[in-house]
Amino acid sequence: MGTVAALTEETESSYSKSASSLPSLVPAHRKPASSCSLALGPRRRHRDPVALLLQCAAQLTMKQLLQLQAALLTNPPPASAVDPNVLAVKLIGASADRGNVRHAALVFSRLPSPNVFAWNAVLKVHAQHNLWVHTLRYFEQLLLESGAAGGAAPDEYTFTSVLKACAGLVAADGGEKAHSLVLKLGFQSNLFIQNSLVDMYFKFGRPWIARRLFEEMSVRDVVSWNTLVTGYCLCGDVHGARQVFDRMGEKSLISWSAMIAGYARLGDVRAARELFDAMPERNVASWNVMISAYAQNEKFMESIQLFRQMQQVGGLLPNDVTLVSVLSACAHLGALDLGRWIDMFIKRKKMELNLFLGNALADMYAKCGCIAEARAVFDEMAERDVVSWTVLISGLAMHGHADEALDGFYNMLEHGIKPNDVTFMGILSACTHSGLVDPGMKYFRMMTEEFKIVPKVEHYGCVVDLLSRAGRLDEAEDFINSMRVAPNVIVWGGLLGGCQIYKDIIRGERVVQRILELDPEHSGSYVYLANLYALTGRLEDSAHCRLRMRHNKVVKTPGCSWIEVDNMVHEFFMGDRTHPQSDKIYSMIRWLSYRMKLAGYNPNVSLVTHCVDEEEKEDALSTHSEKLAVAFGLISTGEGTTIRVVKNLRVCNDCHDAMKLISQIVEREIILRDRSRFHHFKDGLCSCKDYW
Repeated sequence: MGTVAALTEETESSYSKSASSLPSLVPAHRKPASSCSLALGPRRRHRDPVALLLQCAAQLTMKQLLQLQAALLTNPPPASAVDPNVLAVKLIGASADRGNVRHAALVFSRLPSPNVFAWNAVLKVHAQHNLWVHTLRYFEQLLLESGAAGGAAPDEYTFTSVLKACAGLVAADGGEKAHSLVLKLGFQSNLFIQNSLVDMYFKFGRPWIARRLFEEMSVRDVVSWNTLVTGYCLCGDVHGARQVFDRMGEKSLISWSAMIAGYARLGDVRAARELFDAMPERNVASWNVMISAYAQNEKFMESIQLFRQMQQVGGLLPNDVTLVSVLSACAHLGALDLGRWIDMFIKRKKMELNLFLGNALADMYAKCGCIAEARAVFDEMAERDVVSWTVLISGLAMHGHADEALDGFYNMLEHGIKPNDVTFMGILSACTHSGLVDPGMKYFRMMTEEFKIVPKVEHYGCVVDLLSRAGRLDEAEDFINSMRVAPNVIVWGGLLGGCQIYKDIIRGERVVQRILELDPEHSGSYVYLANLYALTGRLEDSAHCRLRMRHNKVVKTPGCSWIEVDNMVHEFFMGDRTHPQSDKIYSMIRWLSYRMKLAGYNPNVSLVTHCVDEEEKEDALSTHSEKLAVAFGLISTGEGTTIRVVKNLRVCNDCHDAMKLISQIVEREIILRDRSRFHHFKDGLCSCKDYW
């Protein structure tokens, strides 16, 4: 068969590094069953450690397992009493169940003559923990030793782990050779192997082979059907998956969840929800897949609402997968109260703050305006990867803390973590928000020259935005023309934003034409140009631009703002009167407008390009979605409470000026997150220092 492991392109670090990242002990609060009498202190030394291991391994803590192993090493049982392989299999499985794969491997390494059961145990452990390369290395070693006299030979159960590893690595060549060995050894009729082969070929992107193998099976179980449904969904053929699903007699929870996930990947959350509602029963995984489906398709309100429904179902507790999806929804909506409740839930249930959960929690706090809390979560995490550091760097950048973001970047390098393309997006955005043009250009060159990261169009767009906001429009346009990839509307939009700030109408008109060539229905171009004309007094041209937009049936993305009050997220659009407390909200708007005018505020009516009188223009400005959200927050929370609002678009100049005054009038901090950064308004000032 050759060297299977050599057929994979290995980029993994050494075994000890990957294994040592796993937790070595189960939580201290876990209590073993009293029936096993597990105490190993002086009072229980008469208990037979062999019997304890064989009968109670599943209930022992890692510490107790180590105590038993020490007892066995100190006073080993007679070889005739128990086969060392039997004890090793128990220790290997129990250690891995507690996350200590490294110790499981060490136990195996001490066996002088491992039998096939021991080999299968160590293969299964590594395959279950997605350590694919190590699985194939052990398999290669087994094949070498099976050729020697008395060496263990692989059996059917060996290949379930090997095929899973080949599928995980998408190592098609290795998988085909493993398949050939299965045929050579006569194991092809084993149901477990057949299911593994079908799964493997789906993951290789060869559904026709997987389907042929399925049709050739003389016996199929529910796993076989589930594998077929899941495989088609994985390949994007949800229609084919649905045909199989409808043919199934017994539909298990796995097949239902696979279909829901398949529709979610297509963006068809309606069909996904219909299936979810039709399920005869649901477990935590079923709820997770639908909650995740909403979050992945930016239906964040629905994701949170479904999570609340899940909490009302008796006997179901959310797990880390549930919480990661809900934290993502909280991050996008700024639902800090729910995010904090999840944080307390994790602590109350003594859940392990693993890598994915820790990253999601830190990201939620950062995107909800609590960068100090995000940093505290980051500091608490036992393990951090490039995502962890990137969350911290990007969070600091969004809050305008450029110096701290750059310090975080260098700390990351000192910890031996290599940055990726997303990390550099955080660094470039930090420079953009603080006007650090020359440092930003330096980091762009560092990304390409030192770390050999090929810039994506988003990186180019960030550099264009950096140059444009600083007024270096000629340099920004030259940079666009030198790009190695075709500029998209986001890149040109960065330059157009600079044209608006610096009232460069001639360049702005030229840029708009480039954008409309790429996207004739790009509403932002019409709006930007209309605003440019309005700012320079060319009201007829501004009106003509609006008419052209209407004639071409271009719909402007409506401004939308969210605010969380009493664990409920409220949504507002411009001029919105659908809220049950609209009368009180608009009464607060009128009071704020009166107080702001007394303080010298003049509405920036030039931003309203409609042909209406001045009073109507002022009314239009006063009902922008973020102002309605702030007004609602003021009438719904106690004095001194911080108001937190999230908006889907960039905050306009008038709202920015108004928020500074409102924070001074009501003596409250207002934290507003727009589509690119945070604004912390306090005592009449903004953290962005009016540079955004």
